Amino acid sequence: MSNNQHDALFILIKTLTKAEKRNFQLAFNKNNTKEDVLFIQLFNTLDKLKEYDEELILKKIPAIKKQQLSNVKAHLYKQLLTSLRLLYKQKDPLIDLREQLDYARVLYSKGLYNQSLKILSRAKAMAIEQEEVMLSYEIIEFEKQIESRHITRSLENRADELSAESRQIEHRLSNISRLSTLSLRMYGLYLKLGHARDKKDADMVKMFFEQELPANCGTDMSFYEKIHLYQAYSWYYYILQDFVMFYRYTQKWVDLFKEYPSLQRTDVELYIKAMHNLLTAHFYTMNHEKFMRDLDQLETFIAENQESFNENTKTSAFVYVYTARINHYFLEGTFSEGLSLVPQLETEIAEHQLKVDQHRVLLFYYKIACLYFGSGDNNKAIDYLNKIIHLRIGNLRADIQCFARILHLIAHYELENYSLVEYLIKSVYHFIAKNKDLGQMMEEILKFLRRNIYAHPKALRSAFADLKERLVQLSQNPYERRSFLYLDIISWLESKIEGIPVQEIIHRKFVRKEKRI
Repeated sequence: MSNNQHDALFILIKTLTKAEKRNFQLAFNKNNTKEDVLFIQLFNTLDKLKEYDEELILKKIPAIKKQQLSNVKAHLYKQLLTSLRLLYKQKDPLIDLREQLDYARVLYSKGLYNQSLKILSRAKAMAIEQEEVMLSYEIIEFEKQIESRHITRSLENRADELSAESRQIEHRLSNISRLSTLSLRMYGLYLKLGHARDKKDADMVKMFFEQELPANCGTDMSFYEKIHLYQAYSWYYYILQDFVMFYRYTQKWVDLFKEYPSLQRTDVELYIKAMHNLLTAHFYTMNHEKFMRDLDQLETFIAENQESFNENTKTSAFVYVYTARINHYFLEGTFSEGLSLVPQLETEIAEHQLKVDQHRVLLFYYKIACLYFGSGDNNKAIDYLNKIIHLRIGNLRADIQCFARILHLIAHYELENYSLVEYLIKSVYHFIAKNKDLGQMMEEILKFLRRNIYAHPKALRSAFADLKERLVQLSQNPYERRSFLYLDIISWLESKIEGIPVQEIIHRKFVRKEKRI
């Protein structure tokens, strides 16, 4: 029987913390039925395995027959979720809130309508406070059902009150649905496209955004209506490379949590995501002072609250903090100092491998490669660029995959692997052309490498200067500027012309507060 590393039960067990495992074992080791003993044995066996192997499982637990295994696994999976639900109820107010609805339904089923309505009233107040519009709607609909089917002797005008509440919630739900869909589709566009490559891309994004943006977005909006609106605008301006407007909407996103401080506790992940995007805006607008201030704010918030984080939030916190820390070294041009992050970052990626998506891994590998390239260690840069090249992720962030190949060529060129560069240029050109990402900057670099692989050192300096002049002109084109976001090729050319390390060039620009392209 072949191994299956995508087995849901196996993955779930491997993501459990020590506390979660202990809680599960304490809850179910008390039972002694034959079925319970079997699934506890299965749990312990899977917990010890490094890889999922059904043949080995059946050999270690002879009491489980092959035809029984799927049923025992299903039972164990359900019991694990039950245990986790009870544990996470203490950390997630929404789980507790949903439990109140279950209690209300049980009371209603027993004919205790007034008791059910009392619980629903409390739950509705909690849902409104936590801006849980969908749950508020569910509660109101349940209240309407009870009031319409039974004589509850509620307050007068109850029907009018519930009808008004229902209409208001329906309006909010409609807006939230449309805005969240728009935000999600803009994010999907970014993952597929990256930054707009040309006017055609930009026009397509603008047309799509304007068509899908609800016409009735006014000031009277709930928390999540505003959040999805700000997210949609953030992705819109980010794709268009309008980083000033991107900053404006990410700041609105963060400021919204100051208006609704309770939401920092009930939707922690959304808050730290807002901070992550604000830090990204500071990075692209080169605002070092605000970047360091908000990075300190994010790290302090995480340090003070991480004990209450669930695993999903812990993973997001790791991704956002390490992304910002690396960007800090990019801003200052202190790449060699940034290498101190790499060992711990590798450990964290391995620890969170079942929860971190391939997009994040791709970005981390590219950033690590840039750290090594910036510090002059081209061999290590190539190691990480090879990881990107060999990742099987389809068209996900094709822009990063293209720039990784360009940087891969440059690193080999720096190592004087000229015959390999000559061999790789064709495949890189084919890959970039296939992904329709061959901007003028990329084309100029490929032409330069092809023409100057074996050039005499004396001729190279003027060739580097000519290429720099052409690229500086290209950088004035807003759609070509995207290429310089991924790779500071101008600083690399200046380092070749001046004969000093590239990080010295970038750090000098940082100290002098010179504008970078």
